[in-house]
Amino acid sequence: MDALRGAIMMLMAIDHIRDYVARSAMHFSPTDLSQTTAAIFLTRWITHFCAPVFLLTAGMGAFLWRMRGNHSKRELSWFLVTRGLWLIVIEATVLRVITFSEIAYRGQLVILVILWAIGLSMIALSVLAYLPVRWLAIVSASLIFLHNLLDGIPSSRFGHAAPLWDILHTQGIFTISGIRFLTAYPVLPWIGVICAGYCLGGAFIWDPVRRRNLLMMLGLSLTALFLIIRSINRYGDPAPWVHEPSALFTILSFLNCTKYPPSLDFLLMTLGPAIFALALLGQVSLRSANPLLVFGRVPFFFYAAHLFLAHLLTVLMNLFRYGWKPILLMAPPSMGGAERSFPADYGFPLWVVFAVWVVVLALLYPVCLWFARVKQRRKDWWLSYL
Repeated sequence: MDALRGAIMMLMAIDHIRDYVARSAMHFSPTDLSQTTAAIFLTRWITHFCAPVFLLTAGMGAFLWRMRGNHSKRELSWFLVTRGLWLIVIEATVLRVITFSEIAYRGQLVILVILWAIGLSMIALSVLAYLPVRWLAIVSASLIFLHNLLDGIPSSRFGHAAPLWDILHTQGIFTISGIRFLTAYPVLPWIGVICAGYCLGGAFIWDPVRRRNLLMMLGLSLTALFLIIRSINRYGDPAPWVHEPSALFTILSFLNCTKYPPSLDFLLMTLGPAIFALALLGQVSLRSANPLLVFGRVPFFFYAAHLFLAHLLTVLMNLFRYGWKPILLMAPPSMGGAERSFPADYGFPLWVVFAVWVVVLALLYPVCLWFARVKQRRKDWWLSYL
């Protein structure tokens, strides 16, 4: 589980560095098939596995935390609530400064992204974990498989309660005390994923052969189900695939599933291979200093550190390129900045994204290794929140 999480942490860094560095990211979405290239699309597509694996492993980790520590459901619930609130607060404060260079709140848009979704999902799991596992599995499957039935319901239908629907199922902007919030990650299907992870966590106390067989069968089944449902093209995603002028772009259209909120197709497409990879990784013996384990055992630390480092390197690169300009401390167009404020050639070719990615991982590895060993050596309660 740590190795899988480490792998997707490394993939996640590609996407965030692309947002800061890639010239293409400043002008169009990487999944816009009318403008993108196959290389740009696939650079974005491989990172689609990150959020589903985050939520799935968070649920597994919650189950194992309870079992290994012999904690009660009440203790688990308290841990999930406090950890969830911590992630939400950090998302809206410290990480907002690191990611978007935003300090003020009045007149600005506070974008609620992945840590917000994980935090709210943990809070939801703190209540749902009281259900028997078989009932929780039904709730999880229902949220994952049926939430697309709600796609046609606009938040405006709920009147004053519209912000609640924006939080649960549609991207939208709501205002609290004059501060505008954008729900970039509606959480209803993510709650289904974290609950699925909690249910699947029970397999990690089975014998290895039984666990591997289950994970392989489940991973292959979900992947096959994605291919079937996506091929039918009637349900599972609000954006059906279409025949493009070339066979390659038709395949890209097939893979171009909706992430915000994650459609059934999106979740099947990502969770199926991820669960199968989990089965394969269970058969591999890795040293504790392996980068997959190092990064996977300090996910929050890595997340905050890689955003800071990616942003800092981008500032330094553009300082060398343009000299001192106010735009160096502004969010780039790919992250909500005004495109007209930036030079027309702002950003770098795609290969630079991967070069910066290698540098970021190389610089973070020794720091994350040190912190992983600190967490292994010490059991201070506050370390579990980092």
